[in-house]
Amino acid sequence: MKYFIPLQILMLLTITLKSFGQFYDDPASHDCLKCHSQQTYSFHNDMMDTEEKRLMNPYLIIDTLRLRTGVHQNFDCTDCHSFDYTTYPHAASLKLEPMMTCLDCHGGDESFAKYEFDKIDEEVNKSIHRQGFGDNFTCSKCHDQHYYSTTARTSSSIVEIVENSNDMCLSCHNDMKRFSLVSGDLKSAVVDIHDWLPNQELHFKHVRCIECHTAVEDDLMVSHNILAKEDAVRRCAECHSANSLLKASLYKYQNLQERAEDGSALGVLSNENYVIGSHQIPILRTISLIIFFAAMAGIIIHVIFRIIIKKK
Repeated sequence: MKYFIPLQILMLLTITLKSFGQFYDDPASHDCLKCHSQQTYSFHNDMMDTEEKRLMNPYLIIDTLRLRTGVHQNFDCTDCHSFDYTTYPHAASLKLEPMMTCLDCHGGDESFAKYEFDKIDEEVNKSIHRQGFGDNFTCSKCHDQHYYSTTARTSSSIVEIVENSNDMCLSCHNDMKRFSLVSGDLKSAVVDIHDWLPNQELHFKHVRCIECHTAVEDDLMVSHNILAKEDAVRRCAECHSANSLLKASLYKYQNLQERAEDGSALGVLSNENYVIGSHQIPILRTISLIIFFAAMAGIIIHVIFRIIIKKK
């Protein structure tokens, strides 16, 4: 009689066993990383009976330092890649084999329910990316499985959250080679496309691309339904108002004010005296307080003098 172990349980056992040691601490001890952490690789040319050395494809070089900080740090390469890759040199046909997808492990599993991967998959299916490129547009197009970390859930800095999110978008939309690989077309630079946007540098640094380019989803921490460019937000008042769109997206993270150790993240958004956003300049804030208290002192002194003169 055969017994079948559910994939999720098998993966959990694998991770548990590997978690007793830092699996990638020494790349030289890991067969895959002996080559894929290096700039070059060597192989035996059977036809010429010679040892040859070639440059490694830069897209196939793994940064082991970043790998150890990612959520998949205790995985083995063959947990996602075909076990046939353990044979070297690799068979060329392996490149045509489908790899494991995120939902193969994360879908329909109660242990990952809080991350709502199934809901995210539904959102992605409605997005312009999936509509335009079908199943070729996978999670890995935005989230690199080797280095992915839960920055949005764990960072104490809104600026860091924005940078991490925007880097995902710009890794393709600001890279002509990668963009053409997915879409088949070339595209103008992001700066040129957003030439209508005032203070571009500040927006790109303090607001995520997805604030304007996704449909707000209350049930998800991060919306994954990327809208067509003609449906993107262009009205300043959508964010720069008391009823800011940012309240339902970037600023819906819990305990925002507590998470900002230096107070640089704007926690109270209902105050109409502030421009809605995460950017504050300390010196301007100090100057504004000085002006406010000086004005109040002037009014009080004026009232006192009026009362004294009236009594005379």
